[in-house]
Order: sequence, then C-alpha cells, then structure tokens
Amino acid sequence: MASEAHAAVHTSSPPATPTVCVTGAAGFIGSWLVMRLIERGYNVHATVRDPENNKKVKHLLELPKADTNLTLWKADLSVEGSFDEAIQGCQGVFHVATPMDFESKDPENEVIKPTVRGMLSIIESCAKANTVKRLVFTSSAGTLDVQEHQKLFYDETSWSDLDFIYAKKMTGWMYFVSKILAEKAAMEAAKQNNIDFISIIPPLVVGPFLTPTFPPSLITALSLITGNETHYCIIKQGQYVHLDDLCEAHIFLYEHPKAEGRFICASHHAIIYDVAKMVREKWPEYYIPTEFKGIDKDLPVVYFSSKKLMDMGFQFKYTLEDMYKGAIETCRQKQLLPFSTQSTTANGRDKEAIPLSAENYASGKENSPVANGTGKSTNGEI
Repeated sequence: MASEAHAAVHTSSPPATPTVCVTGAAGFIGSWLVMRLIERGYNVHATVRDPENNKKVKHLLELPKADTNLTLWKADLSVEGSFDEAIQGCQGVFHVATPMDFESKDPENEVIKPTVRGMLSIIESCAKANTVKRLVFTSSAGTLDVQEHQKLFYDETSWSDLDFIYAKKMTGWMYFVSKILAEKAAMEAAKQNNIDFISIIPPLVVGPFLTPTFPPSLITALSLITGNETHYCIIKQGQYVHLDDLCEAHIFLYEHPKAEGRFICASHHAIIYDVAKMVREKWPEYYIPTEFKGIDKDLPVVYFSSKKLMDMGFQFKYTLEDMYKGAIETCRQKQLLPFSTQSTTANGRDKEAIPLSAENYASGKENSPVANGTGKSTNGEI
C-alpha cells in the first residue's frame, strides 16, 4: 500500500539524504525519473493523483529501494495548495505532471488553466517550504517550433507562435498553449521567489518504460508500425531523445551549479522515410510503408540544437535504433504491441499488413490507446 511505503521512508531514511519531489511520478517520464533518482540515493516524494490506485502506482512501489527511498503523495494540479505537503522538506522539485487530454471539450478549463495554475501553485508550495533551491520543469518541443513558417534550426531562444496556434487549433494545440504559458509564467514567478528555474525541452521521447499502458509519445513514435496515419505529420521531420537520456539530463542539470534557463534535449533528427527504413530493416516482421502520401522524400531535416546542454558537459548515450528497440521490446513484453503485422502468402512473400485491432492483441489490453483508437494517456500524465 502507498501508506506503508510512506511510513517506511519516514522511519528509515537518514536526515542527510537529499530529498526531492517529482510530480506526475506515475507517468511515462516521471516514473523513469523516479527510478533513476532512487538509484542515486535520493529520497523521492512522488506525487500522483490517486496513491490508493494500485494499478497505476504498482510500477513505482515495485522499484528497488522503494520501501526506503520513496513516498507517494496525493496531489492534483487543479487543486490549490495540493502540493504543499509533498514539497515540504524537499531541496528540489522536478515538475513533470501535465494534463494530456487532447480530446477535451473544454480545453481552456480542462487543460490550459490547470497547467498554468498548477505550475504557479507548485512555485508557491516551493516558496512556503523555504527549503527548495531549484525547480526543474519538463517542457515540450511544442513551445519551440509550432509556427506558420517552420525553420530548419531551433535553439533555446525560439518560441512557438501563440496566435498561429490559436488560429489553427491543430491536434494537441491546447497542450502547446498550456506548456508555453506555464513555462513563461514560471520563469517570472521563480525569479520573484528566488528559486533557480530550469526548463528542459524534449522532442519525441522514445525508449523502454515502466508504465502499464501505452505512453502517448509512443503512439506517435510507433505509428509506423500501428499504421496510425494521423501521427505521420508529427514525425515527417522529427526530433528524438531516449527516455533514459532525458531523465539523466534532468538530474544532470539539477545537480549542475551553473545550470539555468531553458535547455533543449534532443539527440537525433530524421525525416520519416529514414526512420521507416531503419524500422523496416531492423524489424522486418512489421509492415512499414515505403511511401507516405503527401510527404516528399527530399524533405530537409529540422534540427533542435542541444549545444547548450552538451556545452555543460552532458553526453547522450543512445542511438535512434536503441530508442526503438527499447520501446518495441517493452510494448511486446506488456502485450501492447503484436510481434508481427506481416501476413504471408503460400510462397512466403509478404502479402499485406494485418490491421491493428483489438483482435490482434492478447487479453488485457483494452486500455491501450492503440487498441482503443484514442490518443489519450489513461493516467493523464506524461
């Protein structure tokens, strides 16, 4: 039970051990970050929306040293002061949680306002605690490059065009707006409260994972396998980072005394045809298209510069193949992805792709976004 883990930490953790809070700890990024922090000896206050929901927190409680270095705290971005207790006594905060409902009927009140208010509420909680020295915010590439006329190079000085986003209201527009407004509001509020503020800007995050359900970013990354054509436009000129590299960058910047401001964390850049070729060659058991309607083969690569991060001394460890290998293997282990989508004729030649429907999965995956056809994260956290 979450309460038992909570009690164990308070009775057995030495006072000298550094303590940090991770919001959205049950999610794709948050849970991996919690694991890496615990491995380093940190005490982690992990906030989740429902600590008593064993299905959604089991992967946290089963982490090595969770009984001594992890406590679960109930907190909700939409509830003022909800993070006060979890942040009390912490030296640092990693704010990962964010609403992820792209199908909201009321995005202003269900996604945008909770994200911004939640960000400011967390800074207020940090100020009340009077122990927090640094806040690390997981931002989004959506704060960088959503513009009418896309450039081929982006760095930390780049910002997406809010007017264009509001005018177009493309898929995920409310997420982009919420991240932009939250990051800008946090910069000012953190300065007013003398808290070091760092924002990390990841592109598409790919790799192995701990969560029981299909992570939202992998719906996009693995769309080449699942045949989810609506996501092809996102990866036609894609930027990528391995989940482990991203979490290591969070910790690296948190621990670096001179780190401040925005940091892009992108290790690889590729157009959709190059990614499709790699996946097709490495996993021939999957049917991967060779043509993508409306997408030119001679598209230029769009770069997100991680120079600022690497100049601080950070080194990326993983290749693009590593990212997909980790993601595919984990999805298979969790029965979220079939082992093949190829159908063969009598002479052994590939005939056609097997459509990914509920019938193609073993039992127990009715909550997978791929299986149920939605783009939602079932736990609402990245």
